[in-house]
Amino acid sequence: MKIASHGVQLNVNDTGTGARSSTPTLVFQHFWGGSSLTWSEVISHLRDRFRCVAIDARGAGASAAPASGYSMEDHADDAFHVIESLGLTRYVLVGHSMGGKAAQLLASRRPPGLLGLALVASSPLSPMAIDEAQRRQMRTAYANRGAVEWTLDQVLLGSPVAAASREQLIADALRLSPEATAGWLDVGSREDFAAKASSIDVPVAIVVGERDRVDPVAVVESHIRPHYPRALVRYLPDKGHLLPVEASQEVAADIQLFIQQLPE
Repeated sequence: MKIASHGVQLNVNDTGTGARSSTPTLVFQHFWGGSSLTWSEVISHLRDRFRCVAIDARGAGASAAPASGYSMEDHADDAFHVIESLGLTRYVLVGHSMGGKAAQLLASRRPPGLLGLALVASSPLSPMAIDEAQRRQMRTAYANRGAVEWTLDQVLLGSPVAAASREQLIADALRLSPEATAGWLDVGSREDFAAKASSIDVPVAIVVGERDRVDPVAVVESHIRPHYPRALVRYLPDKGHLLPVEASQEVAADIQLFIQQLPE
């Protein structure tokens, strides 16, 4: 389905059925270079118990790509407009990488109905710790199939994935708009919202790949965990940055455990 946010048509995948009325809806946001389909395998493990809503970020997947508007505030606004449009009254935000930064920012606004925040290989609210040479490399990370293959093997993945999953990752990366690439590298990844973490007043879960080379364990320990001292934390050995694909069953189990521990 398509849902408009500030005039931008967002593509949203909504399982709609299979959930009990007593369970929260899960709202998924993906990484830079991915799409809502990044979450497909995780959702397949959860859809019988929870309604699952996955959003294509602006400029990614089947969503429109405006010329501007790629700040974290814009991504957070988009998720909130989807939540409002679907009339969700009890939900958990689940964010991966860039999507995790946007989910944290949205959670800091204390939107009505938010029950929890699950961060999966998430970027911190602080700026991404990379130099200009790395940024230049990232600008061409998804330029063609060969570049995407290299980026998957040398940066994003910490373990093998199924051939079909790899092809989906390649297709998503090649589909990413130039506007979304510039939006993350020039705006979103540089923004500093660390001070807003103190406004988050819901339980938090953090799932980390021990081989993550994008937001590694050291970044999690210094820039994410200190903000959420009571968070449920899980480290997955031998896994990299693309946990929704590399470890879908483990991630789904961690999300379900987290929801089971939420206050009534």
